[in-house]
Amino acid sequence: MDKTTDRLVSYLNSSSYEALTSNAIHATKRILLDTLGCAIGAYYSEPSQIACNLAMRSSSSPGARVWGSGLISSVEAAAFANGVMVRYLDFNDTYMSKEASHPSDMIPAIMAVGEAYGINGKQCLLAIVTAFEVEMTFADTCNLFNKGFDHGFYIGLGTVVGIAKVLGLNNEQAANAIALTCTPNIPTRQTRSGALTMWKGCAASASARAAIFAADLAKEGMTGPSEPFEGRHGIWEQVTGPFELPPFGGGSLPFAIERSAIKYLPTEYNSQLPLYLMLRLAEKVSAGSVESIHVEVYRFTYTEIGSEPEKWRPTTRETADHSLPYMLAVALIDGGISVDSFSEDRILDPELPAFMDRIKITENAEFTQRYPNSMECRIEIKTKSGASFIESGSYPKGHAKNPMTDEEVKQKFLKLCVDHVSEKQAHLIMDAVWNIENIDNISELLDLIKIENSQK
Repeated sequence: MDKTTDRLVSYLNSSSYEALTSNAIHATKRILLDTLGCAIGAYYSEPSQIACNLAMRSSSSPGARVWGSGLISSVEAAAFANGVMVRYLDFNDTYMSKEASHPSDMIPAIMAVGEAYGINGKQCLLAIVTAFEVEMTFADTCNLFNKGFDHGFYIGLGTVVGIAKVLGLNNEQAANAIALTCTPNIPTRQTRSGALTMWKGCAASASARAAIFAADLAKEGMTGPSEPFEGRHGIWEQVTGPFELPPFGGGSLPFAIERSAIKYLPTEYNSQLPLYLMLRLAEKVSAGSVESIHVEVYRFTYTEIGSEPEKWRPTTRETADHSLPYMLAVALIDGGISVDSFSEDRILDPELPAFMDRIKITENAEFTQRYPNSMECRIEIKTKSGASFIESGSYPKGHAKNPMTDEEVKQKFLKLCVDHVSEKQAHLIMDAVWNIENIDNISELLDLIKIENSQK
């Protein structure tokens, strides 16, 4: 195996529940609760129902359930459907580094495999921490976006390492699983360019699903390329260029999962701080008085959600929640932003385009230089009367340097659950997550996720 694969296999061997810190365990519980809330809140979305319907056609033994429905499907189909639920609202956790990603996209696949093999709560926590460590370390090391590739590649790598931990793969099997994940699965950034479709919220789940297949193949003895990263035509040559992974967390180093940010608002992560600032401005300025709005951001925000012409005329939910001008306009006009801000009626409001045209978004080179250590934004609103109002900031609510409290995470979960499970059921889920290390089989937790009025 090449040295990068060897590093991953060595880390996999060295990780243990006993080595996890209390901070890492607590961070994992917070993210797991948030992940389940995002899934529950999106159960009836169209992409989720498409994935659920497909899962109904598939079965295997051992199998895994589609969250909320009670349906037992194949592990791969269940993982994909559950992952689509987690991602649909664009409300799950985010990590901003050289590459941006949503690490919790890996959790449904890890839990589906874990359910099929009857792992306990401690094993589940360890597998999640291990997967986050790998995915986020790669995100710290190499940028994919500028090369035209998608962060789903890192999601697949982290997922397969987490699954290898669940399955107890030996060194040879783990190396093959890694090779069989990364060699055939290099997603392009087209997923998140221009007018966005349902696939924006499904692509990472597809990468995680591919990792399950790769791990199953390796477990059965299938071999993969011996030098997937550093060999001829490998990842180094075709995708990333040469790199060396930094040390993984543990010992004196904090675990990566402690740095993943829980979203305070149901929007693309780079929009979180601009929207927070706009909501502060909404307390001082009425939408009708606005002459112009100038928003200064770092480059990634500009290229991701503030530059393409489609972002000034969104027609789908997926484009709207990645349109900074749309979200800023709605936040100022409505005085808030919520899941309902992305309904078809709101997106197609004929008065919005003219207001969005008053918004100018530019890159601030100094902000770009300081990113990702800070995520700065400055907004200036000039009114028709000639007055000027300015707000600026560096870290959105939920960032590791401006974290949400446990109570805020809890209230977010309950709000996501309110139309889908009873209050009693929501509290039972929360109690199970906060005490997951005492669960003998994670099915005990998944048994509690029952969507009211589910037809599945």
